[in-house]
Amino acid sequence: MPIAFTQYLQTGAFGEAVFENWESEFLQMGLYVILTVFLFQRGSSESKDPDKKEEVDNEPSHSQQNQNAPLPVRKGGILLRLYNYSLSIAFMGLFFISFAGHAIFGLRAYNDEALEHGQRATTLFGYVSSSQFWFESFQNWQSEFLAILCIVVLSIWLRQKGSPESKPVAAPHSSTGG
Repeated sequence: MPIAFTQYLQTGAFGEAVFENWESEFLQMGLYVILTVFLFQRGSSESKDPDKKEEVDNEPSHSQQNQNAPLPVRKGGILLRLYNYSLSIAFMGLFFISFAGHAIFGLRAYNDEALEHGQRATTLFGYVSSSQFWFESFQNWQSEFLAILCIVVLSIWLRQKGSPESKPVAAPHSSTGG
């Protein structure tokens, strides 16, 4: 039976689809940020040059800790340690929030459908341990990682003039970075 758009926005199916999509996006970006610290792909514009020390790897010096520096840099200590990894912490936190949202709204949608077919509702643990939940997650995760793999590998040989994601058009394939 058709329902109004505003009614659909309140369903478990809508919430499940939104959080499932966000889950894969935040996992992709979180792992991308973390893995680019450790992994190198020679020739990829998405990779740091393994033969050079990058400015992003430097520890802030006391001379850099001026009034314009972010508060965690000026304060130091645990604030600075957390700030050093704040981008990956934020993405992974958003991933876990989205994962939980996918589980909660997915359970609601799963149970709504089960009840419509005369079946019993399940628990959150039952849903999260089901093949349905993991199918929903993995179908999105694999496409996100395929996209990242493609940009890393294709940026070795292909160019896009004017894009910060590409090497200059005349740069050799073996050069890393912009």
